[in-house]
Amino acid sequence: MAHIVLKNIVKLYDDRHPVIHGIDLDIRDGEFIVFVGPSGCGKSTLLRMIAGLEDITGGELHIGGKLANDIAPAERGLAMVFQSYALYPHMTVFENMAFALTLAGHKKAEVRAAVERAADILQIAPLLQRKPKDLSGGQRQRVAIGRAIVRKPQVFLFDEPLSNLDASLRVQMRVEISRLHQELKTTMIYVTHDQVEAMTLGERIVVFNGGRIEQVGSPHELYNHPGNLFVAGFLGAPKMNCIACVAVASTPGAVSVRLPGGAVIGVEANGAGVAPGDRLTLGVRAEHVSLHDGDHAGGNVVDAAVSHIEYLGDVAIVYASLPGVAEMLAVKLPAEGGLRHPGESMRLHLPPPRCLLFDVSGQALPRTVAAPAQPFM
Repeated sequence: MAHIVLKNIVKLYDDRHPVIHGIDLDIRDGEFIVFVGPSGCGKSTLLRMIAGLEDITGGELHIGGKLANDIAPAERGLAMVFQSYALYPHMTVFENMAFALTLAGHKKAEVRAAVERAADILQIAPLLQRKPKDLSGGQRQRVAIGRAIVRKPQVFLFDEPLSNLDASLRVQMRVEISRLHQELKTTMIYVTHDQVEAMTLGERIVVFNGGRIEQVGSPHELYNHPGNLFVAGFLGAPKMNCIACVAVASTPGAVSVRLPGGAVIGVEANGAGVAPGDRLTLGVRAEHVSLHDGDHAGGNVVDAAVSHIEYLGDVAIVYASLPGVAEMLAVKLPAEGGLRHPGESMRLHLPPPRCLLFDVSGQALPRTVAAPAQPFM
């Protein structure tokens, strides 16, 4: 296991095209951390810099307390699992997994013990004498992971390892990788563009955008307390509803805003520095919006019209249009709730504790726990 510290890491291509802009990050010993973000955000480039496959233009990389900028990749104590399985087709599973140890001159008994232990962990012991062509995609990926395990690295690096698998296999392999981390207790860094993988695997998630870190935190923290509009919109399916609005009134414990259609919504957020007329963005998750049942006397009710409905078995995503708002509002409701048809009207409640506000720069206003000091307007 190893503690990894990145200090002001910079990457330039051709000495003038920046792709990584001064990354500072502390990865704890034994932690499972996930790098997530859209294509081209720099997450895989940073992983390759940690592995030593890309040069570091500026800053310091420390692995296990040692400055690693100039340490050769083979001497960093890392093992990497790629999107492509990269197995030798003429070798058996056993030979593929044993190759690195054999090349390093380890004794046959030691190699066999290491391979068999890894095969037991990954539940592929019956496959050791097969060739890669005789394996499924999930089995090949297990072999690739097993090849990394036998090296007993300080750190595992995963670069979108499940992208080539179908949906059901991805779910299965997520469980396997999570179980592997619990058993080995080794530091793992996992890169993906799939926010579901990030949320289900990571103890902490690092959200990247444009070569910079937008936010670092647990899945719960990032989902419920996004630091800015980018994180709010990137994590979650469907993504967070974001509606342009204007501040009406504010206190240190609450802010009320007016939506384009005229509805006034109260939010339990710190209104210090917010003045009437300030442009803000209201954010609320689909599962936090509910059908108005007449009990919400305090307000926060909006009129909407059903646009279309996506049935997902246990739940349905209802997309509704609000007066004056271009984007559809996504509402997650029980599928057996007697949902209306497209074109019908509905009244929706947006609970103040579940709503978020973002300022004109996209940064989230701090949330407040206490109830508002005065009624919303």
